[in-house]
Amino acid sequence: MRTLSVEMVRQWASRYARAWEEGDAALVVECFTSAASYRSSPFRPPHVGHEAIRRYWQRAAGAQTGTRVLVGDPIVRGDRACVEWWATFREADGHQVTLPGALILTFASDGRCCDLREYWNLEPGDIEPFPGWGS
Repeated sequence: MRTLSVEMVRQWASRYARAWEEGDAALVVECFTSAASYRSSPFRPPHVGHEAIRRYWQRAAGAQTGTRVLVGDPIVRGDRACVEWWATFREADGHQVTLPGALILTFASDGRCCDLREYWNLEPGDIEPFPGWGS
């Protein structure tokens, strides 16, 4: 396996953020191996494989508008990484929300993610990150 670097994870996270901002399910699917597991909440079953991830993204991000996603500096150890993110968007019902969270990621040797675990918190309104966030 090639060595996973902070820069590789930073590039992966930037691509993931761009896919989210653009609502591009095809682009997000490219970030994952064909049999990847994507757990969007610790209380939900994972979405496994490209088609399940695509369906989840079309449902979850497809109705969001005005999406802005910031990503923090990744922490990397072996083939695993953790990345904070901070998103703001308007939901389908028109309410503005802020959704900060973190991704715990495992990468395959080709640089795509094979396992994603997501933890997040939802707050009403458009809230800027706190000083020092993401570092």
